[in-house]
Amino acid sequence: MRFPVPQVRTLSFLVAASLSAGAALAQKGETVKIAWIDPLSGLMASVGQNQVKSFQFVAEKINANNPAGVKFEIVSIDNKLSPAESLNALKSAADQGIRYIVQGLGSGSALALVDGVNKYNERNPGKEIVYLNYAAVDPDLTNSKCSYWHYRLDADTSMKMEALTTFIKEQKDVQKVYLINQNYAHGQQVSKFAKSMLARKRADIQIVGDDLHPLAQVRDFAPYVAKIKSSGADTVITGNWGSDLALLVKAANEAGLNVKFYTYYANFGGTPTALGKAAEGRVYQVGYGHYNMPGLNATLVSEFKKRFNDDYYSAATYSGLTMLAEGMAKAKSTDPLKVAAAMEGLKFKSFNGEVEMRKTDHQLQQPLFITKWAAVDAKNSYDVEKTGMTFVPVKSFDAYVSSTPTSCQMKRPS
Repeated sequence: MRFPVPQVRTLSFLVAASLSAGAALAQKGETVKIAWIDPLSGLMASVGQNQVKSFQFVAEKINANNPAGVKFEIVSIDNKLSPAESLNALKSAADQGIRYIVQGLGSGSALALVDGVNKYNERNPGKEIVYLNYAAVDPDLTNSKCSYWHYRLDADTSMKMEALTTFIKEQKDVQKVYLINQNYAHGQQVSKFAKSMLARKRADIQIVGDDLHPLAQVRDFAPYVAKIKSSGADTVITGNWGSDLALLVKAANEAGLNVKFYTYYANFGGTPTALGKAAEGRVYQVGYGHYNMPGLNATLVSEFKKRFNDDYYSAATYSGLTMLAEGMAKAKSTDPLKVAAAMEGLKFKSFNGEVEMRKTDHQLQQPLFITKWAAVDAKNSYDVEKTGMTFVPVKSFDAYVSSTPTSCQMKRPS
């Protein structure tokens, strides 16, 4: 990807601009713009709208007492869930002088952004851009394609599958598993890791189906559900999210498919509504938190619901902006080159306890939780999508348990 070369200006203007920019970077009260690059149109638009509200909500909370003394401003750019459009959005952010970007919905777009940011930074020393990834979980992003400029806040596909299969290992009723996933980097990795980890932990489990379907294009999952029924599966494992999971669950309910679902993303995007009371006790999710966590998370969830009448389901937004604020405070600067260095190995308190941005590959190390779809009760009272149902914690894993090794060979600026 190439960015246009700026028009030649007078030397005196360039010197003046450089001096004023340097002064601004060290000045408290500065506004730091962060470009949010994710879908605001298409089938995943409702998810994108929730995410941008989540970032704006967290930014306002952190701005009230930002340890770096700066103010965060979120600038939203619609990437239409497209890698190509994500690169256009990156160019737009760079043209606006924005030095920090966030993205998470789709590993295809994430891989494109990592490549685009790497190339841009190489060609524009002194104007570097840092990329905070809050939800794109392809393990390659912190392994073979790791980048100094990329920081992942979610647990990657392999980490979540490590926790999920460790839990499944003890579930003796799981005998025949059907895999159905979106046909892009994340979905392909869910299939790959499910097969390899189940073979290692429960060799008796049969994989009776393995489907990949187009991302955010299928409107009727009935044919896929028919295949699952005919396979004799008792369990479905899926990394689907948004409309692709909500419509899959809807089709499963309509067909009377009475199997267990082990998921990554059943807690949002209309999926809880599609599950309803009929799916009680049959749907599990792995994640870095859940709606019924006490303390800070409960406050965030409650305040977000009151303000937007919506569920706050991507708490990585809190981790990301907290890490950025702490990194700027540590660096005593908003210069991305200095802040990136400060965030490496940074330990900080987030909504789910103390977490660490692993220096080796820029993968956040944090606890993971298995939750189950169940009726709201006194102990687990958060009502998801006004269904009278919620996700109840059934197992937790410390960060070191679900952590997976990395092959990253980080190339750092000289």
